[in-house]
Formats: sequence, structure tokens, C-alpha cells
Amino acid sequence: MSSPSKRREMDLMKLMMSDYKVEMLNDGMQEFFVDFHGPNESLYQGGVWRVRVELPDAYPYKSPSIGFVNKMYHPNVDEMSGSVCLDVINQTWSPMFDLVNVFEVFLPQLLLYPNPSDPLNGEAAALMMRDRPAYEEKVKEYCQKYAKPEDIGASPEDKSSDEELSEDEYDSSDEQVVGKPDP
Repeated sequence: MSSPSKRREMDLMKLMMSDYKVEMLNDGMQEFFVDFHGPNESLYQGGVWRVRVELPDAYPYKSPSIGFVNKMYHPNVDEMSGSVCLDVINQTWSPMFDLVNVFEVFLPQLLLYPNPSDPLNGEAAALMMRDRPAYEEKVKEYCQKYAKPEDIGASPEDKSSDEELSEDEYDSSDEQVVGKPDP
């Protein structure tokens, strides 16, 4: 067994022995989901995201590919693909880092300290810089809508885009017909 595959096994076992729920995809150890909880004291607290991780053959010498499966409103996360713009994963990765670092340090830091000057989601970045309270409200709205702990158990294949679309249409038509209750 080569050194990178031993390291992949060790890192994966370390991640599984930590507090993260890991769900393997296919038969190998190269693709899996990790349930990631929003950091305490952040706008994302209480939310749970399913993160897809793909390990390249050259891992740990080449960085893992990380993407959020459920939607997240954040300047450095692409809303549609879930791709993450994070230098430590994309450009400055080192074999000294491991998978636990990704979930205990890198992703929490990304959520706690967004960088609107290097956005993947231009709308979120612009809103954050222009109207911080409106940005924070939108983040919380996305957490409520897409990152409820009870929803994370359903596999991404179970949630078709048709269902999400019809839910959105239902929600908006509800408001139009019924209106908002008086305070």
C-alpha cells in the first residue's frame, strides 16, 4: 500500500472517530459526505450542512475537493454548486493539513470571517458590504430553509429540484393569497 493511500485511510478514520457523521459514497475511500454544523456564535449556528468531499489520488499532497450539498448564503460559497472559495484548500494546501483541519478549522473560519472582496456569490458579497443587517437576515433565512438538522438525513438524491421548486412556489403563493398576519 502506498503512502498516500495509507494517509487517506488514517485521515478518514480520524475524521470518523471525531464527532462528525461520515457517509461513504461508492466502494472506495475517495468520496464521502460529512455532516457539518455551523459554528457557535455565528450566523450559521444551529444549521447543519452536508458537505461532499472528494479526495484526489495524490491526497494529502493535493487538496480535497469540498462542496456544500444544501444551499448556503455566503460570499465565498457558490449558491448553486456549493463550491467553496478558500485559499487554504484551493491554493495553499499542505500535506501537514488533514480532513479534521478542514471541518474543525478551515470551514468554521470561512463561516465566521467571510471575505466579500473575493466572492463566489457576488450577490451575497454586495449585500454584505452594502447592508449588513439585510445580509445577516438572508443568511438566517437560508439556515432555516435549507440547513435544518432534521433535513440532513435525507440523501441529496431524495430531494429533487422539482420538490424544492414546488415548495418555493407554494410558499410564495401562500403569502400572496393569505397575506401576512397583522402584528
